[in-house]
Order: sequence, then C-alpha cells, then structure tokens
Amino acid sequence: MKYLIPITLCLCLLACRGAEKQADEWKAVVLRGPSALAFAQWMKEQPEVDGRKITVRIADSPDQVAAALVKEEADLAVLPMINAANLYNKGVPYRLAGCPIWGNLYIVGRENARRLHVFGRGATPNILSRYYLDHHKLPYVPVYTLETASEVVRGILGGKVEAAVLPEPFVSMVLERDSTFRLLSNLNTSARGARGFAETAILLHNSLGDKAEVFDQLIKETCRFAAQHPDSVIPIMEQRAVFPPGMLTAGAIKRSNILYIPADEAEKEIRSFLEIIYRYEPQAIGGKMPAAGFFRNDAHRLGKRGASFGETMRVVWVNDAHRFSHPRAHSPQKAPNRL
Repeated sequence: MKYLIPITLCLCLLACRGAEKQADEWKAVVLRGPSALAFAQWMKEQPEVDGRKITVRIADSPDQVAAALVKEEADLAVLPMINAANLYNKGVPYRLAGCPIWGNLYIVGRENARRLHVFGRGATPNILSRYYLDHHKLPYVPVYTLETASEVVRGILGGKVEAAVLPEPFVSMVLERDSTFRLLSNLNTSARGARGFAETAILLHNSLGDKAEVFDQLIKETCRFAAQHPDSVIPIMEQRAVFPPGMLTAGAIKRSNILYIPADEAEKEIRSFLEIIYRYEPQAIGGKMPAAGFFRNDAHRLGKRGASFGETMRVVWVNDAHRFSHPRAHSPQKAPNRL
C-alpha cells in the first residue's frame, strides 16, 4: 500500500507532462495533394504563435482529416470544401477561415475522344465533372469505373483511357509521358473572369479566439510563398515525402490555383460552389446548405474594423522562423488539451 501512492503520483505527473508537451504546439492537419503545396513554407520554417510552433501533419484522405476534427485533435485543418461543410452541419467546433485553392481539375485526352473517365464518386471531381458536362453540353460519354486519380493515370499510360478528368500534379505527369494527350478543358470556373471554384477549405478551431487573426496572416503568407515560388516548393514537398521525386513541376503548382481568400470575402463564390454540390449530391455536404455562421471569418472582420495587424500583434524573427505573439502576453500560455 505504501508504494501505491508514489506510483499513482508518478503516473499523474507523466500524464500532465505529456499534456503540457502536446499543448506546446499548434497542430495543423493538411490533406496530401495540392492542399499541401500551399503550406510548404510552414513545413520548411515552422512559424510560432504565442511561443508555440505550428506543426504540419499530412493526412492521406479526407476521412483522416475528418477524424482529427471530430476528435478535436487539430487546431487547423485543410480539406475539401464539401467535407468542411458536411462537418460543420454535423456540429464540429470549427469555422471556415477561407479558401486556399481555387480549383485544379482539368480534362486531358486525345483529340476527338468520346469516353471520359471520371473518378471520385460522390466527391468534388465527380460532381464538378457532371456539372461541367451538363453546363457546356459536351458530347462525352462519362465512365465511372475507376475510383482514384492514380487508377486513371495507370489506365491512360496503359492505353485503356482516351480522356479523363484529373487534378494536378497528375495532369502534368500525363502530358509529359504521353505526347498524344492534350489539355482539353479547364473545369475550375463556371464563368469567364471568375476566380474559380472554392474547392478547398481551411478550418480553425473555435477555441483560437483572437489568435485567429494571427493564423489568418500566416496562412496568407504561406499561400503567397507557394504561388510565387513554385520552384522552391518542389524540394520541400520531396524532402517531406508529400510527393515522390520528379512528380511535381512548377507548371503543376501554378495550375493548382493557390490563392488564400478569407471566408467573408469569398462568401459569394463559396456559396455558389456549394449550391452546385447541393444540386447534384446534397448528402455530400450533409443534406443542407451550411448556415451563415460557416462563412464568418472573425479574424478578417477584426482587421477590417480598424485594428491593424501591426497594432494587435508583435512579430519577432528568429532563425528565419516567424514568431507571433500578443503584446499583452509576455510568456507562452498553455492551451487546454483537447486530445
């Protein structure tokens, strides 16, 4: 009995120490693919907010990102907009910060191709392909036998697919390996001059509060880096094993349409995109359009009310890593452990 209390105390101390370690960092869960390109700068130089570094974890599927959100294991997450709307409708405690990717779907194929392979049943590529074919009255016969972009590429290289809907960087890969294939159509906008479809979402946990403004600025910066320096993004993605060596090109990154727009600025475009999804596949977003609260970017609204970023936050540069802190807070504060 005399050993029971010390052992119990040690276990409690270890548990608390583990919780403190977890609270010393902000967790960002980012879907592998074009979404990850936008966060290359964070992978190279971890920014800090109130003394806590942001760590980026790459998820291999939207389901993995969704699981992290349901368990509240992430402070920030990047995933398809339709999944974000679906989760919001189910009550997860996250809100939309903005959109970093404005479409990267294209039709590639041989001239005069008639059979168009479309992947991702019930997901964005499938739904937007159906919309695009209907909207433009194209004569393709859609084929839905292949489930993933990788399967479609294998079909193309094996001579079994004559045209297909693909995202980058698969588009660039196919155009490089098969000289008979051409870039036939851009599926990323419904009107000339439009910014594109808001296919990707960044969600922030509701507990971030006034720190959301800092994250908003950091997101803009990392997206700007990816869009302006595609050649610098490639080695980062390869070193982190997000993409295999040789798969990415500067052209593929440019065609990924990386541009961060806060939710309240892009509300019209986001609503338009989700209305298309709702028309073709309502269950993809939870059976209803998300309420107005989904589109609130409180950080951006705060900035527009007159408090400039320089006035509300202090920026310190240390070893090329960005460190942000509230001027009121002179020491890092532990956030509640939500794991």
